[in-house]
Amino acid sequence: MLKSFTVSGYKNFDQPVTIDFSDVGGYQFSNSCINNGLLGKVIIYGKNASGKSNFARALMDICTLLSKSTKMEDDDGIYINIYNTNGYAEFKYVFIFDDTIIEYIYRKTAPLKLIYERLSINGDLLFHFDRSNPQELKTQGLKRLNPTLIIDFINLENVDSALSYIIANTPLNSKHYLRKLNRFIESMFLDSFSEKIYKIGNVFSKHIVENEELLLGDLGKLLRLAGIRDELIIKEGFTGEKKLYFNTTPLMPFAQAASSGTKALCFLSLLYSVGKHSKCNDPCLVILDEFDAFYHHELAEHIVKMFLELPNVQVVFTSHNTSLLSNRYMRPDCFFIMTQNKLTSFANATQRELREGHNLEKLFMSGEFDEQE
Repeated sequence: MLKSFTVSGYKNFDQPVTIDFSDVGGYQFSNSCINNGLLGKVIIYGKNASGKSNFARALMDICTLLSKSTKMEDDDGIYINIYNTNGYAEFKYVFIFDDTIIEYIYRKTAPLKLIYERLSINGDLLFHFDRSNPQELKTQGLKRLNPTLIIDFINLENVDSALSYIIANTPLNSKHYLRKLNRFIESMFLDSFSEKIYKIGNVFSKHIVENEELLLGDLGKLLRLAGIRDELIIKEGFTGEKKLYFNTTPLMPFAQAASSGTKALCFLSLLYSVGKHSKCNDPCLVILDEFDAFYHHELAEHIVKMFLELPNVQVVFTSHNTSLLSNRYMRPDCFFIMTQNKLTSFANATQRELREGHNLEKLFMSGEFDEQE
């Protein structure tokens, strides 16, 4: 699982901003949001343009180096913070798998321009590689891991990262920490519904056809809670291709007929069902940016509670919905507020001793957790 993450010099973050999933308070309630001693489910709040979506993208940046299935988009072309005097963005991930702590730091000057990498295992350096100063290459730990590996990274122009090259070219069993790291990063998923809602209809329809059993349980329940009366069915068309339809007369194709809210809701249901029914016990990370943009507050609460049921899925939500600020199912150490260049849990944002009986929504609206001048 992800233990902590720090980003600096990226988009609107000119100073380091950190989220520490190991900063768990001593609360004795709502423990379902804590997994393996770490914050397993968190919700980030903040004003518009405070950086919530940019922070979500920063969390996923590592996938451009190690995930074959994920390609991050950067449509505006703005990657480095304009006040950044270093000329690069720095990302620091700390992962924990069983008793193994992996610290991976890298720097970029552009989305696909990697200039620096450093990886340590339980405090011991595995490798250090600075493309701007290749003479400082340090690979003593790597030589112990794989003595026969060719480590002339300088001439490996087609290698996205030294770490991806090491994992791909080192014989490791499935339980090795680097294999676990690779699987975790491959499973990381970001979806920003405000940006991708128009793509969801066809994507969801394809996946649900391939996983028909999901229609019978979680999805049907969630649609009924949302007040959607028409059932979904899979039917074979004239071309022999199976497609998803609303069971009406006449049948209505899901991708064309579903509203934006329904498409987003179905996609969330698919993510939940995949996490629930997965045969793999490896942890994974899901980032849901503005996940509740189309939902009534009661439905948004139900979605959060659904994901709380998944112990191996680490979830980062971003939201403006203050009705979610309740100790009924989450806790003050799992709610965060983002201000300029700062991300602070509610537990650390006030001198008040927060208890189960406190109304977090009222405290938030009254400015209790605002950054003090």
